[in-house]
Amino acid sequence: MANETQTGGRSVDIGHAAKDALLAGLIALGLFGVFIGLQTVQDISNRLVLKVRPEALAVIVGIIVVGRFLLNVFVWGREPSHKAAVASPSGGLLGMFKRLCFLVGVVVTMVAVVDIGFRLAGGALPNMPISPPGTMGLGSIILIEAVAALFGVVLIAFGQNMTERAAALLGPAGIGFLAAFPIIAILGAGWGGSLKWIDNFGIQILIYVMLGWGLNIVVGLAGLLDLGYVAFYAVGAYSYALLAKEFGLSFWILLPLAGILSAFWGIILGFPVLRLRGDYLAIVTLAFGEIIRMVLVNWVDFSGGYAGISGIPRPTLFGIPFNASDEGFAARFGLEFSPIYRTIFLYYLILCLALLTAFVTVRMRRMPVGRAWEALREDEIACRSLGINTTNTKLTAFALGAMFGGFAGSFFSARQGFISPESFTFIESAQILAIVVLGGMGSLYGVVIAAVVLVGGFEIMRELDFLKQIFGNDFDPALYRGLIFGASMVVIMLWKPRGLISTRTPTAFLKERKTVSGDLVKEGHG
Repeated sequence: MANETQTGGRSVDIGHAAKDALLAGLIALGLFGVFIGLQTVQDISNRLVLKVRPEALAVIVGIIVVGRFLLNVFVWGREPSHKAAVASPSGGLLGMFKRLCFLVGVVVTMVAVVDIGFRLAGGALPNMPISPPGTMGLGSIILIEAVAALFGVVLIAFGQNMTERAAALLGPAGIGFLAAFPIIAILGAGWGGSLKWIDNFGIQILIYVMLGWGLNIVVGLAGLLDLGYVAFYAVGAYSYALLAKEFGLSFWILLPLAGILSAFWGIILGFPVLRLRGDYLAIVTLAFGEIIRMVLVNWVDFSGGYAGISGIPRPTLFGIPFNASDEGFAARFGLEFSPIYRTIFLYYLILCLALLTAFVTVRMRRMPVGRAWEALREDEIACRSLGINTTNTKLTAFALGAMFGGFAGSFFSARQGFISPESFTFIESAQILAIVVLGGMGSLYGVVIAAVVLVGGFEIMRELDFLKQIFGNDFDPALYRGLIFGASMVVIMLWKPRGLISTRTPTAFLKERKTVSGDLVKEGHG
């Protein structure tokens, strides 16, 4: 065909790309024609009149047309012809759902990006009241819309089977964003408003990312279904709390010690389950998690029971505490005291711990023990026939995953200053496992995306006070978090049964490293 070009053995249909871009422009014109093209303003007589804004509408439609055309030419249209059938969305309800996700992602992303631009310029999109005036600062609104734009990009990637590419592109950019997140929060929401964003969003999400990466070793790589992972989280938290209060040891000594103790309990759990697989393994690990929790509840002299442990010492920066004393961080550096300094310190601390977890996971996966985990996940009988010691393989997976859970638990204890058994219930194990499964077992990027969507999405629901204008003052969006969590689980499992990122890159290959579909990888039932 005349309008079809060849690039490295890959065909690009320019005509089809142009038609598809024009169709996307028409859809955008219909969607944004009212919201952006028209604006209600008050005249001198306080009457509402319609003001036409063709320039803003033309800019939005033009961005969508050009962006769609570039995606068709340089991303979707560059697939080899023999992969076109595989890459294209499947038909039926699944195909319709993917196209709907793509359309919703485009709308959410464009509206959020354009509204951010309008707000930075001193205005806002008409008919887009993110919150009642005076209840939320400009920086908080911009941060919410930035997260919404990121969610829209994820929907676009999922709807067009671009999850793996999106993850590869967002990886380096994500690390840079995480490193600069406290600065962005301070510039956007100010010193007072940024505290909530750094603590409730940044630190909270990173804790679950670290826990998800730790459980990913056991479930995603070794294929051992663990429903009691919160037990190691509790062991690390109580180890730090008790040793810090009773013996006065510092956080930097107790952090590795809590990880070692959690790894020890991981080995203890590993021995009884060496011969178990599938549902039996899940039941035993669930029982282990409940045993740890009931011990913490009933052994009052040891753990304080339901009353918990309070007054846990806070971590310091090379011996410098983050308090208002003359020896505190603010006084040492001539700054006015503010609790945000400790929050920023804790944020970068959990960020380093999470990146350490990812680094160790990637390195271990490339080592013989990591390949033994994957062999165990695929087929335990074949793994034994290759001469692999399955006992040591299972124990190393349990121990290493438990160690990172202990690290996260000790950090949680130091951050909160108070712990109790209510923080380590089965629902926590279920949420961590849901993050691993929804993200894609064995995928580091998938765990991050799932943690941001589940944890961050639930936290954002606390900020949606503008919904009270629609459903009444008694409406509380936070009460519907469980409903949305369950619905999202059902939708993702129907749409992406192998997780959001369903491809795997093998560590060992013959000539060329190629990603394989998750359908060719065992789900991992131990």
